[in-house]
Amino acid sequence: MKGLKLYLVGSAVVMLLYVIAQYYKPKPTDWTPTYLKEDKNPFGTYILYHELENLFPKSLISPSNLPVYNTLKDKDFEHTNYLLVAGEIQMDAYDYQELVKYMEKGNNVFIAAYKLSDVLADTLNLRMNSVAYFNNEKGTPINFVNPLLKEKRPYVFNKGLGDQYFSKVDTLRAAALGRNATGEVNFVKYNYGKGALYMLPSPQLLSNYNLLNPAGASYISKVLSYLPVAERVIWDENNTKGNVNDESMFRVLLKHDQLRWAYYLALSGLLLFVLFEMKRRQRIIPIIAPLKNTSVDFVKVVGKVYYQQRDNRDIVQKKISYFLEYVRTSYRLKTSKLDQEFVADLTLKSGVNEAVVQQLIEMINRVNNAVMVNDSQLIDLNKLIEKFYKQAQ
Repeated sequence: MKGLKLYLVGSAVVMLLYVIAQYYKPKPTDWTPTYLKEDKNPFGTYILYHELENLFPKSLISPSNLPVYNTLKDKDFEHTNYLLVAGEIQMDAYDYQELVKYMEKGNNVFIAAYKLSDVLADTLNLRMNSVAYFNNEKGTPINFVNPLLKEKRPYVFNKGLGDQYFSKVDTLRAAALGRNATGEVNFVKYNYGKGALYMLPSPQLLSNYNLLNPAGASYISKVLSYLPVAERVIWDENNTKGNVNDESMFRVLLKHDQLRWAYYLALSGLLLFVLFEMKRRQRIIPIIAPLKNTSVDFVKVVGKVYYQQRDNRDIVQKKISYFLEYVRTSYRLKTSKLDQEFVADLTLKSGVNEAVVQQLIEMINRVNNAVMVNDSQLIDLNKLIEKFYKQAQ
């Protein structure tokens, strides 16, 4: 028993030390290329975004999480710069049309991305590629074409930050602003009316990691120096964050691996539970016949009983009693004396033909005083009562 206690105490201490070590261990560097202005990780754009005020003095910095179409539609922007820095640029034909109108008015657009949408790449006749040097630790040297910006010693960035270039460029439309050591274009300009479009295939050159390097900061400051002084700088977040107004519950669940797998497991468990319960509890529902209307059967049985007994007088008495009860209830007449005065009152209140009323009262008085009632008398009485009911209605 003592040995078991020591074992449990030792296990608890080891577990506690492990939890403390895991809690206080340094977090590994997140190298995910997010290009978000809030991220201070190596491939965020925190430094660039906060340096825009120095790069574009007196300019209003306006983040936009909407697509290009929604950002520019019906907006009369003038003297503005539009910056799109992302791993991939999603842009359809409508976005591109608005972007062209925007630039033709004298505004400028700067795009830095590894991948362009098909609409943008096909329209600009532009293709991207990357230098593949297995022993190239320092990366491919790059430089500017403009002699005023060109350095005597080309810029060299590690981790392949400057290895991207344009493998296909429409030289009739685009002007090369930068090249790498092999002569490939890595920075271009397209003129649109009074404005221009600047394309850079290496968005990581604008990341925190590169801007902490003096050479990287110098290179990017010269790249952005092509953009003129502007009243407003629009910073695109739609291609990095997406539309933040669409933060639905499922979007948040599917965004994180742990929540996504928990959601999938919960759905799978719920599906298994439903299938299991269906198999256990599903039973054949018996067919319940609807209730039958037995009134007709009852009348038939009663009719057979009276027919077998052949007691016409009893039937006559009941029919007369029912009829007189109807007269008393409906017309408020006394039925103790069935004389001519009664006939006149009943004719007046019921609206029935006087001859019919006269015949009916005479038949009632006749069979009511008779000792025996034959079938014809019973039938005649029944016909007169039915005729009275029809005319009274």
